[in-house]
Amino acid sequence: MQKPLILVTNDDGITAPGLRALVRYMKEIGDVVVVAPDSPQSGMGHAITLDNTLYSKKVTIDLEHGGQEEYSCSGTPADCVKLALQELLGRKPDLCVSGINHGSNSSINVIYSGTMSAAIEAGIEGIPAIGFSLCDYSWEANFEVAEIAIKKITERALSHGIPKGVVLNVNIPKTNGEALKGIKICRQARANWKEKFDKRTNPMGKDYYWLTGEFELLDKGEDTDEWALSNGYISVVPTQFDLTAHHVIQDINSWSLNE
Repeated sequence: MQKPLILVTNDDGITAPGLRALVRYMKEIGDVVVVAPDSPQSGMGHAITLDNTLYSKKVTIDLEHGGQEEYSCSGTPADCVKLALQELLGRKPDLCVSGINHGSNSSINVIYSGTMSAAIEAGIEGIPAIGFSLCDYSWEANFEVAEIAIKKITERALSHGIPKGVVLNVNIPKTNGEALKGIKICRQARANWKEKFDKRTNPMGKDYYWLTGEFELLDKGEDTDEWALSNGYISVVPTQFDLTAHHVIQDINSWSLNE
């Protein structure tokens, strides 16, 4: 039987340790093609390149764990998926996996995430997709702690299928050597960022700003991704890209806008 074709991408860049780990794990499951940004693209959300030239080249990154096709791309994570599907792959992939991101994409972070936007772009094109993130921003993060779970989630997604219009947002808690407790299917926690700008002045007298902020959890539910992560579980949130608030359509119809 033909092995499943798995497209691997990310937003931290093609040399990121998280992506290299994900490539190794996916090679045990199927045939892998990597199309990833040539430089970090964190926080890009679903941005795409419209007014600049897009470049891609075939590369070899990891000689020890090589053998797969790999392409670096000058664009965003969403660009990488678009280019892969339209130009670089010989056939439609059976699955797209994005990550493993260095840092959390739980709760409201999913809105800003380049990792998840790459997965969502694949989902828009009808390809089952999963975004994987580890809640550890360190370049030396221990991704092996979740290897078995990542493979299990991937294999189940391939065998059971992911519903159309849905992608999976998987977040893995940072551990200090202790074992993960398991996997929980969750809803996205209600939260936001309490942000402010740190205003500074450069030696030439010109003002500049650093965005800072604190994560504010507004949800005490025990069925959320934030609860799962804080209690040692991997969270899996089925995420849809239809942003329609279906439950309020009737209420807004009552405004009688055509009268």
